Formats: sequence, structure tokens, C-alpha cells
Amino acid sequence: MEQSRPGRRRASPLGAYGQRPPGPFGGLPVSEFAILVGAVALVIGVIRHGGPALIGGVVICLFGVVEVTTREHFSGYRSHTVLLAAIPAVAVEFLIALTVGPPALRALLLVPVAAVFATCAWYLRKRFLIARQARIAKPAKTRSEG
Repeated sequence: MEQSRPGRRRASPLGAYGQRPPGPFGGLPVSEFAILVGAVALVIGVIRHGGPALIGGVVICLFGVVEVTTREHFSGYRSHTVLLAAIPAVAVEFLIALTVGPPALRALLLVPVAAVFATCAWYLRKRFLIARQARIAKPAKTRSEG
């Protein structure tokens, strides 16, 4: 006969912890608005088969996403290690392809890109764990305390 336990679940150490960190623009959702505007421009660029709208949409979306994920990651709220490590890796790949040209054997391009990704992921994971530990040790003030 199975006994039921009280339904208290332990939170995952990798999930969100505490309150979302406040944005740098106060109460204005500037980053979220940038993501929306970038997505609209991206769709317009895809419909028109490229051009400035597509490039602008990608760049504007990237700025909004990087701001939100960086803020959440470095405050210890939620880990975005893979996404944040992929950005410099893609930038390195783009710069290598732009300056040297695509290598004859495309797998060779993975060597520097993988090294940049692994180095950034190691550093970002370490920084997140430090920030998470600080967040757990010093819980955020509730609105009634502050």
C-alpha cells in the first residue's frame, strides 16, 4: 500500500530563483520592446527575401535578447550559459569566414569556434554559480521590507 507524501517539491538548482532582476530602464520594458520590433522587422525581411529589414531585425532582436539574458545570468536568477557562450563563438566564426574566407574543409572552422565556445561557457558557468550562491545567501528584500 502506497502512502502519499505532502506535495512539497524541491526547486531545481538550475531553475529561476527569487525575483527577476530589475531592468536598467526602470519600469519600461525596453528590451522586450526591442525584441518585438526586431521580430517584426525579421518577419518583414524574410517575406521580402532579405535586405536591410532582415539584418536590422536580427540585430535589434539580438540586442534585446542579450540584455535580458545577461541581466538574468549575471544576477544569478537563471542560467543562460549556452546562449551567451554561443554569441562570441558565432562572431568568431563570422570574422574568420569574412577575413580568411570559408576553408576548403569546413570542419576546420569548428576548431577555433569550439575553443571560443568552451572557454566562454566555462567562464559564464563559473560566474553564474558565484552569482547564484550570492543570491541564495542574501535573499532579495520583499516589497514590504524595503
